[in-house]
Amino acid sequence: MQKIEGDGLVFMHAGGFIAKRTLEVGEELKVDTGCFVAFTQYVDYDITFVEGIKNTIFGGEGLFFANLMGPGKVWIQSLPISRLSDRILSHSKGYFGNGGKGEGSILGGLGNLLNGDGF
Repeated sequence: MQKIEGDGLVFMHAGGFIAKRTLEVGEELKVDTGCFVAFTQYVDYDITFVEGIKNTIFGGEGLFFANLMGPGKVWIQSLPISRLSDRILSHSKGYFGNGGKGEGSILGGLGNLLNGDGF
């Protein structure tokens, strides 16, 4: 985590849709730890374990929640970079074979085309 102070503009990297929430005093928001981007200084921040076997099996990354308690502003992203890279990789397998010839080679998908596998 980075602390940013001072006057001026700040540019931050985030993925998907960015939502800004204003939390009132004592209002709590629980989000996946990979989904929150930033919060103002008076927001209380804590990490908690999500209990239950369903969450462990079907939750994906969601084994931990970030508890954010107001007052203050919170910015949340819908597509963290880890999920974005997973989606890109899963879609690229159709273009570059199943993890083999195209990925990492200098020729990329051209090797599959010359080999008769096509794109």
